Amino acid sequence: MFTSQLNPLQRQKALTSLASEEFDILIIGGGVNGVGAALDAVSRGLKVALVEAHDYAAGTSSRSSKLIHGGLRYLEQYDFKLVREALHERELMVSTQCPHLVKPVSFLYPLTEKVKERTYVGAGLALYDALRGFKRALPSHKHLTGKTIANISPSLRQDIITGAIRYFDAQVDDARHTMMIARTAARHGAVMATGVRVDDLTRSGKKVTGVVAIDTATNKKFTISAKATIMCAGVWSDELHEKFGLTAGYSVAMSKGVHIVVPGDAIHSKDGIILKTPVSVLFLIPWADKWIVGTTDTPYEGDRSKPLATQEDVQYILDQANRVLDPQLNAEDIIGVFAGLRPLVANKTGSATTKLSREHTVDRPAPGFVSIAGGKYTTYRVMAKDAVDLAVLDLRRLVNDSVTEKLPLIGADGYFALKQQVAKIAEENAISEATVTHLLDRYGSLIEEILELIAQDTSLSERIIPELPYLKAEILHAVTHEGALSVEDVLLRRTRISFEAFDGGADAAKEVAKIIGDALGWGAKERNASVSDFLAVIEKEEEALVELINS
Repeated sequence: MFTSQLNPLQRQKALTSLASEEFDILIIGGGVNGVGAALDAVSRGLKVALVEAHDYAAGTSSRSSKLIHGGLRYLEQYDFKLVREALHERELMVSTQCPHLVKPVSFLYPLTEKVKERTYVGAGLALYDALRGFKRALPSHKHLTGKTIANISPSLRQDIITGAIRYFDAQVDDARHTMMIARTAARHGAVMATGVRVDDLTRSGKKVTGVVAIDTATNKKFTISAKATIMCAGVWSDELHEKFGLTAGYSVAMSKGVHIVVPGDAIHSKDGIILKTPVSVLFLIPWADKWIVGTTDTPYEGDRSKPLATQEDVQYILDQANRVLDPQLNAEDIIGVFAGLRPLVANKTGSATTKLSREHTVDRPAPGFVSIAGGKYTTYRVMAKDAVDLAVLDLRRLVNDSVTEKLPLIGADGYFALKQQVAKIAEENAISEATVTHLLDRYGSLIEEILELIAQDTSLSERIIPELPYLKAEILHAVTHEGALSVEDVLLRRTRISFEAFDGGADAAKEVAKIIGDALGWGAKERNASVSDFLAVIEKEEEALVELINS
């Protein structure tokens, strides 16, 4: 039987398999599209491997708006196919695929004009509801009066807001969701390894037969053999196509999206809020006891590995939000800032990134090699299916169709029943009901893995930071079950402490290094180095905020 656990021992076994076996499909890239492709391929009965140079969700897939949505603004671009596709995926995730990870969230679309605007926006939301089909896991939109809005969302300016329309989408911890897809792929037999960088392709004539890879921990070079290779490299696609000597049928334009995080009491509203801006839309998204506000959508040509928010990015977000908020947000309210890059398929006219298609493109620039770019986080499953459908042509045999539409992620099984047993689980394990709910909404039925760690060491039931819900057991679990190899992996992606804590997690970094260091076989030197690397990352993330406060 296969295991879903990702840890140092599993990684060593994976490296041995990668160097000695031939695979049907090799995936390059551990973002949501890469792990989605691995799950799609392995669940068809194929022999599958995935390599990632850094960590799962290390790039775009941990820095999104945390929304699973149809893309309301794409209706104005008449991209009905994309919206319908995304809404279908949203309904699947909320209802059956991963209800422990993807939760409904209500939004208000504030109105400043009583008749014309309400009619126009109402028609758009009616279409939005209609495009999702007949299986509806979320409520339909509803018109609200100005008086009702004053009670629901006191922070909206009553002098300009005449009413609103409430509609529903869903939200997710993107990095956690990506991790659970990766573990689901491993559970079905995919060989998964992070810290493996692809240096070159191997070929037999014109056909790609695998890759030359490097274990970044040891700098050891080895060859991975595969009948077909799928590259899910996002914003790195152009650079890798060039490095591999391939001419792709598309290019990628990078768009930077920046978000800020503010305390829950900075905005008084029972619902999230969506605002139309001069160039895009802005979301005010409830995030536990905080708010995520964003995003920007600007062309980016800088360092792909280190997209950073600028002072102008943060000021733009504040300015747009403050058009409708009272009291207003200011820089001193901000807890955290994060920036990510969208890999958009570029057209030939070089138009602004807000106009570029969010649909995806799958390309086969050489026999045995497929690449994919574009799309939305919400539609990762469809993108993965399309990439695998094209790649299996090189296997020259009949291959089963995709089954991921009917395949729940690990943790989904039994989740709804466990939600009915919160009090019982809390009593049996001597933890609070709030803690049980927190764990169920992060791990679903895999909560047993956390509870087993606590049973072995009751001190692990303590919080790593008093004001945040994460337990010390979750920090250890990130290494023993979820493939974390550094303090950065734990505080930026396995938890979201890096943007939820007022200090970015700096004070907790040493204790995190101590907890995970034993499991990773670290000495004092390795612990200190991992802490230093993490502190350097969050210092860079906070630069724009410091500049704004000091300006």
